[in-house]
Amino acid sequence: MNNVPSGPVQNTLFDLHRSFGALILLLVLIRLPYRLFAGAPPPEPSLPRWQIGLSHAVHWLLYLFLLVMPIVGWVGTSAYGAPITVFWLFQLPEIVAKNEALAETLLDAHATAGLIMGGLVVIHIAAALYHRFIRHDGVLARMLPSAG
Repeated sequence: MNNVPSGPVQNTLFDLHRSFGALILLLVLIRLPYRLFAGAPPPEPSLPRWQIGLSHAVHWLLYLFLLVMPIVGWVGTSAYGAPITVFWLFQLPEIVAKNEALAETLLDAHATAGLIMGGLVVIHIAAALYHRFIRHDGVLARMLPSAG
């Protein structure tokens, strides 16, 4: 978005980015309590303990980033002084007063967290494909909606 020239296209991209961030935050705030109370299916019995542990770590890190990233983006955008209009329907309140130094720090952290989360997503996809095409076990099938 920062590589697009300033103007209406860049503004629309930022508005969409912020809108999807707000939507993700809402969905995580709904999903996380459900996950905590309903639990997850038991691990595939054939998995080694280290894979079960790694899988739990990646899942909880994904939840953490899905929760923290939108909040850091929201606070950083507030500190920057930009409004967050969610899909052009309503505006989220500012969380902090305008503070350019804080905005720069938080938005840099938001961008770095995005890269880390992207790496976690790649690990998650690679693991699913490994289980499907190399191990031929039921791990990928358990992720699909029809498995529930």
